[in-house]
Amino acid sequence: MSEIDRSRAARAEARTRIEEVAARLFAERGFAGTTIGEIAAEAGLSKPMLYRHFDSKQELHLALLERHRDELAAAPVRELLHGEGDLDTRMTAMYDAWFGYVESHPYTWRMMFRDTTGDAQVQAFHRELQRRQRETDMALLREFVPGLPEAELEPLGEAIRSALYGLALWWLDRPEQPRELLVATMTRITRGLISTVEGPNAEDPNAKMPGAEMPDATSTGTPDAPGPSGASPSGAAGGTD
Repeated sequence: MSEIDRSRAARAEARTRIEEVAARLFAERGFAGTTIGEIAAEAGLSKPMLYRHFDSKQELHLALLERHRDELAAAPVRELLHGEGDLDTRMTAMYDAWFGYVESHPYTWRMMFRDTTGDAQVQAFHRELQRRQRETDMALLREFVPGLPEAELEPLGEAIRSALYGLALWWLDRPEQPRELLVATMTRITRGLISTVEGPNAEDPNAKMPGAEMPDATSTGTPDAPGPSGASPSGAAGGTD
């Protein structure tokens, strides 16, 4: 490995360590209760070294939200649109992928679902990711439950979004509960909704879903996969806690 490659690898390793420590501290202590100095110390770095990666605590917090939003963006909807089996099987796989990510990143999801920053830019990010989640659920309902009245799509999308977020928060406080319970609960809720609508999917639970293109998680005009998403805000001025 060349010197340049070793330097890049060390930098990437340090950034990953910073993000892992920051996610845990932000989740445990909140945004205001965590300082850049504490993050740097637990990551085994000096504050100047940390500032080579992030200009501010706010930028670090936003980077964590954006990273995990984007990592979650594709898998759940891919399971629904392109997985194997009937609608019920794919829907279960979608929720399993969503809750699987929550399970493997508990600290980050406390940040995602509980905004403790009091920062206007971070709060705007949270509102945007909720909007994107809701629009994703609306798009899926429009695609796979075409008999729903258009006026009901937004409140139903919000109901599904709220159920997902609420169950995730409930689960984070009860980690002994199996993931399968959360998946079964959301599948039952969605299946119940589908059963109220006259149409091929409601009449035949084994009906194949129509083909659809994968939503573009990077497009601000197209809803992305279940999970937080939104525009990428810029960081604040550097060197502040």
